[in-house]
Amino acid sequence: MKTINNILILLIIVLAIIASSYGFFSNKIIYDGKTFQSINGQTIALNGKGLYHNDSISMAAQARAQDLVTLVIGIPLLVISLILSNKKSLKGKLMLLGIIGYFLYTYTSYSFLAMYNVFFLIYVSLMSISFFAFIINFNSDELKNLKDYFDDRFPGKYIGIFNIFMGFCICLLWLGMIVPAIGKVPPVLEHYTTLSIQALDLGFIVPIAIISGVLLIKNKSMGYLLTSIIIIKGMTILLAIVMMLIFMYLDGVKLSMVETIMFPAFFVILSFNLFLLFHYIQNN
Repeated sequence: MKTINNILILLIIVLAIIASSYGFFSNKIIYDGKTFQSINGQTIALNGKGLYHNDSISMAAQARAQDLVTLVIGIPLLVISLILSNKKSLKGKLMLLGIIGYFLYTYTSYSFLAMYNVFFLIYVSLMSISFFAFIINFNSDELKNLKDYFDDRFPGKYIGIFNIFMGFCICLLWLGMIVPAIGKVPPVLEHYTTLSIQALDLGFIVPIAIISGVLLIKNKSMGYLLTSIIIIKGMTILLAIVMMLIFMYLDGVKLSMVETIMFPAFFVILSFNLFLLFHYIQNN
């Protein structure tokens, strides 16, 4: 399985370099100032440039910010964590699993959210490869009794409570946007078919955050494992979101005050929680 895992990770690295570098650096003007009315009656201003020319200005800004984080942070961390994991480092294994979670989430959203472009098959390949790599690493024997590797002073209750709190905050954020628009269309939908990010968060991230918190408070090994995934995957995704907010602001997109405050705050707290997680592991 180690050989298979290494091959899968190397494929992720190569494909992600291709997709993220082209997505970020391609900026050729295809058309300028093009707008159209969506089926829902919204007037959409298209980006008109590079790989994401058919995406809205808002979505293109988010995609390019995500590509930058993938290129500068995600891929290097994936390389480093793979090397450490192969050296039997528990921290490396946890980091690897969390970073794979980042790639799985990222390219699942690209596969179902971004307007169709020439990189569609690469997005699907990255989604699929990341999924199987995630399964392999999640079932690693070294991670089955994870709580045994933690110092008794590890603040599991604090982190567990925060996981639950974060899960509920994300849930309330998206429900606050979706529920009032039932029977209508949320403005953020633009010309896309559905709310893919909200579906991923409400369907997977929110339950995992809450379940991990409950299990961590109960001192279960699965709680430690799910918490590691939530912290590491969450940090990388939140960093991407912070970059998205910056890119959207620079492109003149109106930002939600709640999202502008909440996501950077969660990034800072998760960074501190990652420090605690690694500080109390009794294994290099």
